[in-house]
Amino acid sequence: MKILHFSLATMFLAFTWVQFNDPDPLLWILIYAAMTAVCVMAAFKLYYPKVMIVQSVLYLGYCTMLWSGVSQWFASDNKSMLFDDLAKMQYPYIEESREFLGLAICIAVLILNILISYRSKKNLV
Repeated sequence: MKILHFSLATMFLAFTWVQFNDPDPLLWILIYAAMTAVCVMAAFKLYYPKVMIVQSVLYLGYCTMLWSGVSQWFASDNKSMLFDDLAKMQYPYIEESREFLGLAICIAVLILNILISYRSKKNLV
């Protein structure tokens, strides 16, 4: 599990780095930096399940705010535009869909760590 957690931490650190050119960098740098910290702590078997639950709820709440953009993307004819660099300038729902997917990754990792933390209760902090 240590390799998985360090790999996830590296991924979130890379996500943090590429946020510097985002329209709202501070928010996303904080989100991904927090996820990096969660993964590094999990690699050392340090879990804060209450904090991770709060994070999950906050990220889920943010996902609901982005849902209208995601539904527009689902309704679009060209779904591959999600991976087009110029599309985010033309269609705001592309940026919202990307943010939604980033949060979905965060939530999935948090749920994984919450489950692991309750499975090994001796390491709860």
